[in-house]
Amino acid sequence: MHLVIQGADVSTPDLKHLAKLSGASRIERTADTVFRLHDARQADGIASACEAAQLDYAFVPAERRFADFRLLVMDMDSTLITIETIDELADLVGLKPQVAEITARAMRGEIEYDESLRNRVALLAGLDETALDRVYDERLKLSPGAEELLGAAKRAGIRTLLVSGGFTRITERLKPRLGLDYTYANTLETSNGKLTGRIVGRIVNADGKREELIRVRDALGIERAQIIAIGDGANDLKFMGEAGVSVAYHAKPVVRNQATHAVNHVGLDAVLHLFN
Repeated sequence: MHLVIQGADVSTPDLKHLAKLSGASRIERTADTVFRLHDARQADGIASACEAAQLDYAFVPAERRFADFRLLVMDMDSTLITIETIDELADLVGLKPQVAEITARAMRGEIEYDESLRNRVALLAGLDETALDRVYDERLKLSPGAEELLGAAKRAGIRTLLVSGGFTRITERLKPRLGLDYTYANTLETSNGKLTGRIVGRIVNADGKREELIRVRDALGIERAQIIAIGDGANDLKFMGEAGVSVAYHAKPVVRNQATHAVNHVGLDAVLHLFN
């Protein structure tokens, strides 16, 4: 195994300490602030040392390559993008604190997702549908490293799927911008140019995200081991569980504890550095 260390600032003393703890045979620098400790083994003290130094760490098979994968599946809100779309919509009607609290509880897995989404969307009734475009144009920002990760996927021939509890008005604009192959999200009902406070059709929840991953996987004829999945909330766990490699990105503890790897301190391009 190799131990991959990443962070905004990786000091030489920290690296030497981690190499000693893990019994690594050598330290290889693979990017500005990315290091690969060869022939490392898991040991007490590594997690706490990395936490204290604000470093991300991952034990990975030495031979694992990014190009061996065929499907990259990502959540949107707080993963591919830095915002929670519904929270920003609520801000336009002065209800962001109330909606954000429901969002946070749902992402921590404290309340049932479908009910939480219906309650949040109901608060948006009467909002002009162009508010979605305002959020996209004025507030949406890609997470650091997102374009690097997706660009690398495209060059490697890896298909990309965005599964989101957010809204199609956003995902359909991101799709051509980022060259995504597939997107799957909720559709907000509108009437006379206003949001009705309801969702059209079935809610895209944890089961929906998982089922869409499986649908695309089967259509492409690929195996679980050839899938990378990235998410941050409790409703992402089911689709992440269908992937050979799952990454908790700046995620809630419940997600970090169940994912293959966790990225807490750096951007999405950190996923690339997990592979040789």
